[in-house]
Amino acid sequence: MEHPPFFLLLVSLGFNLIALCAGQNQFIYHGFTGKNLTIDGTTKITPEGLLELTSDKNDLNGHAFFPTPMHFRSSPNSTVQSFSVNFVFAIQSFYSDRSYDGMAFLIAPSNNLSTAWPDGYLGLFNISNRGNSSNRILAIELDTFQNNEFGDISNSHVGIDINDVRSVNSSFAGFYDDKNGIFTNLTLYNGRAMQVWMEYSEEATQITVTMAPIDTPKPKRPLLYATYDLSTMLTDPVYIGFSAATGVISTRHIVLGWSFGMGVPAPDIDITKLPKLPRVGTKPRSNVLEIVLPIASAMFIIIVGTMVILIVRRKLLYAELREDWEIDFGPQRFSYKDLFHATQGFKNKNMIGVGGFGKVYKGVLATSKLEIAVKKISHESRQGMKEFITEIVSIGRLRHRNLVPLLGYCRRKNELLLVYNYMPKGSLDKYLHDVDNRAILNWAQRFQIIKDVACGLFYLHERWEKVVIHRDIKASNILLDAEMNGRLGDFGLARLYDHGKASPLTDVFAFGAFLLETTCGQRPVKQDSQGNQLMLVDWVLEHWHDGSLTEAVDMRLQGDYNIDEACLVLKLALVCLHPFPASRPNMRQVMQYLDKDLPQPELAPTRLGFSKLPLMQNKGFNPSAMSYPELRTSIGTFSGLSGGR
Repeated sequence: MEHPPFFLLLVSLGFNLIALCAGQNQFIYHGFTGKNLTIDGTTKITPEGLLELTSDKNDLNGHAFFPTPMHFRSSPNSTVQSFSVNFVFAIQSFYSDRSYDGMAFLIAPSNNLSTAWPDGYLGLFNISNRGNSSNRILAIELDTFQNNEFGDISNSHVGIDINDVRSVNSSFAGFYDDKNGIFTNLTLYNGRAMQVWMEYSEEATQITVTMAPIDTPKPKRPLLYATYDLSTMLTDPVYIGFSAATGVISTRHIVLGWSFGMGVPAPDIDITKLPKLPRVGTKPRSNVLEIVLPIASAMFIIIVGTMVILIVRRKLLYAELREDWEIDFGPQRFSYKDLFHATQGFKNKNMIGVGGFGKVYKGVLATSKLEIAVKKISHESRQGMKEFITEIVSIGRLRHRNLVPLLGYCRRKNELLLVYNYMPKGSLDKYLHDVDNRAILNWAQRFQIIKDVACGLFYLHERWEKVVIHRDIKASNILLDAEMNGRLGDFGLARLYDHGKASPLTDVFAFGAFLLETTCGQRPVKQDSQGNQLMLVDWVLEHWHDGSLTEAVDMRLQGDYNIDEACLVLKLALVCLHPFPASRPNMRQVMQYLDKDLPQPELAPTRLGFSKLPLMQNKGFNPSAMSYPELRTSIGTFSGLSGGR
């Protein structure tokens, strides 16, 4: 008697469930076509059967989990059992010498990581919860970016993470040869398939991690280990799966095969059954030229002569300034040729801004298709160029979602070119001061941008390995990404010029002016019909004295805004603009005000130093010049607000 196909399918599914649940708690995937995984973010299963966690998108996460939670304990009060994991992965970057940011195998109490951030956080945590014991997450990270804030040892390392992206133990990616014991380095983002084995011993409470190229048997000596009793940390049940995140460069994070064993070794993966990886890069060049040249020998002299002329012209066109000390900066150095072609020869149609530092052009890198912004500035630094480039490369390691990533630089005879990630929505000032009112930001967007900029400044002042003072906070330096998130650009560039001494409170002062500009929709400094300079802070102070603070809010909002939030921002702006630096809040306190973790700042004339302002005005004094001496020295900066990218 023949059984119908549907009956056979039910029988097959039943046996699979029995093997998983009642058997030895094992599973194995040779490719993922038709597999029932829980995925989110950028993750997809390709037609070839690859589990592609991330693809060609920047600054995004991807996750994939086994569809059902698993019990690692035989009973509620028992210890976590021994288990093992085996998977084959590949990381394909559009660059051969750099990649962002990495991937991880993880065990977590939930398969919902929607609050996790990309970039250095690998889609596992965010700035608020990293390091919290309540996370209860174990991860084996394959990290391709060296983030000093998290203690990374290189841009190609493996780490054991517990509740944090700062690893409890890590090692350079590689393996120990069984024959001679020599350690061989591996580059995680070389685009080729590699295999990872992870085991946990219930008796020894030890986690071990081993890796090798796909065609190499499992080495006897593990790559790294950590002693940790997972029974004190993991919940029951848990979810197992993978996470990956991209940064400023498109990178594919791919899983080809995966096996798991509870109480028994994970099944061996048969590499002959795995799907094939896609090719990365351009197609191989045709050898037609090599065939044609011998045949066309009669034209050899003409061709060679033409080529010599072209080479000389191209060398002059793409000439760069390179010195021996720049060898150390490696990937941070872009070729002028690549930038020239990316911007179509720096044509005016690709120019997207003009600011105090120079012109900015949009471009697309030919190899990676990454959209970039290239800023051209002159060599007029008062400090040595070597010291400045060293500083730029250091700042290029800054990683935060509210900073515009600085990718690298290039040098020519009389100019320096800085390469940034392109922000598609442009600068904030065009939304605040568009005379045609074509793009008005609503209050919710403005308040979120204010919080974004505060978060970025807080990172520069307190969360990185050293204090970075921006020195040039203004609306034209606040750029907006595709989701209208605010990102702070041009950090560190003011060091090209001598602005005198500066401290984080100098940035707080400029941030106060930015708050007024964003809330009121007016420039901090403008001129009346008689050529007199008018200060926005004076106008807001007048409304504050008269008890009509809400009348200072941008009238284009037509009253459609949160009154409490708008008053909070205006009061906070006046406190940040306090004439005495010691009386200004730091950026940690600013964030607490904006998050409403602190009550609104109380304003009083005696506290702000405004008690004699009316008398001074009657006697012909300029209140801004008397109470705000920094406004006088900052007029050059404020009056340039229409420039920038």
